[in-house]
Parts: sequence; structure tokens; C-alpha cells
Amino acid sequence: MLTLSTVNVNGLRAAAKKGFVEWLAETGADVICMQETRAEPDQLTAEVREPAGWYAALAPSSAKGRAGVAIYSRTEPEAVRIGFGSAEFDDTGRYLEFDLPGITVASLYLPSGEVGTPRQDEKERFMKEFGEHLAGLRERAASAGREVVICGDWNIAHREVDLKNWKANQKSAGFLPEERAWLTEVFESGYTDVVRSLHPEGPGPYSWWSYRGKAFDNDSGWRIDLVVATADIAQRAVSAQVEKAPSYDERWSDHAPVTVTFDF
Repeated sequence: MLTLSTVNVNGLRAAAKKGFVEWLAETGADVICMQETRAEPDQLTAEVREPAGWYAALAPSSAKGRAGVAIYSRTEPEAVRIGFGSAEFDDTGRYLEFDLPGITVASLYLPSGEVGTPRQDEKERFMKEFGEHLAGLRERAASAGREVVICGDWNIAHREVDLKNWKANQKSAGFLPEERAWLTEVFESGYTDVVRSLHPEGPGPYSWWSYRGKAFDNDSGWRIDLVVATADIAQRAVSAQVEKAPSYDERWSDHAPVTVTFDF
């Protein structure tokens, strides 16, 4: 069995003080992909930077205090790659790959965007380049007899069942028709949304809730943290869950870990 967890930690230093370290000590995951770490390695304590029993790699952004991705693996990676060959995005802390035996696991933090601003233009450029990378990655993996799993904060809710208040968000970044269409293209090009394949009906299960108002208590969330896998390993997924905190006060991020187990 292979268990993967993905979580946007909303600042790894802050999360470590609020419960991430305790969660890490208890998790049964074999690989953990993190996003929005917002930290340089030397800003982290040793138990977070180099946790016992894990091989860890961090890819911080060149813009201090922004973005950042990381992967922890109980198995030593055969190769580690930062970025996907993009002149614009490889130093922005958005993407990190581990080659493990028979499988490539990636941590993705896709830009969130903001309608009518340069941030949305940036998101669209990222999506275009990253879509091309996904196609090439799948082809290279297939030729090498490898599987691919991209875990992360994709910052797009694909369908109406993927966010509580979809009617009010039809013109919001993260639920725009063109963003959803792009994700459809990904899922029609040899990749599978693993959580949705195991939980086809919805609503949710949501993985992000705003800190504003009663979003968490009312389960008024978005399902934007996805585990996306090539077809063969996706078919071997046996369980998927969102590790939602028992209460608002017990959260260590505004996202919850999404954990998938494969018979691999």
C-alpha cells in the first residue's frame, strides 16, 4: 500500500506551532506534499526541516514569504526536481517532483488568481505552461513504465459539487468557466481526479474553508486540494479522505489534509 497526503499548510512555521508537528508524528502517510510553506529552510526548526524518519525537500519562492512547496517521503527519492522547465515559474515555489520507485510524486501550488488583475493573467500563463508539462510528464512516465501522482492545491473547483456556494462564485477566480474547462482537459488527457473517482456524488468533500464567518462550522468550503493520477494507479486507489479538524479551534491551516491510499 502507498498512502499520500497533500495539504496547503498556510505557512509552515505557523502551522508547526498550531498542530502540524503533532499531525506529522501521527500520520500513516508514506509521502506528504505541502504547499504555501512560505519559509526558507533556515527559518524552520530541525524537527520540521529534517523530521526524523523522512527525506525532505523544500522549494521556496524567490519572493520571500510567498508560495513554496515541499515533499516529505519515508523512502529516499531517486531524483528531486524543482520546477517544470518554466523560465517564469521555476523559482516561484510552485512545483516540486520526487521520483520514487515506480512512481513520480509532485507537489503543486497553482496560482490562485484574482479576476481583473495581473494575478489572473499569471494564473492563465501558468495553466498553459503546466498543461504542456503534464502531457509530457505522462508520456515520459508511460515510456519508462512509471506512474504519476500530482498532489496539491490546484486552486480550481472543477464542478458545482466542488464548492458550497457555487452560484455566488460563477465569476470568481477558482470557478471561472475557462479554469474549469482547463481542468476538464487535464482529466480527459490521461489523468484522474482520484478523490472524485472514489466519491462520485458530492457535495465535497471540501478541503478549504475561509477563516471568515462560519464557513468551517457550516462546511461552506471548496474542494481545491486534489490528488491527480495517471489512469493505472488511479484505478488502484482504495480509499480517500479529508482529514477535517474536529473543531475550528483545532485547525492548523485553513486547508485540511487530503489523504489517499493506493494498492501499489
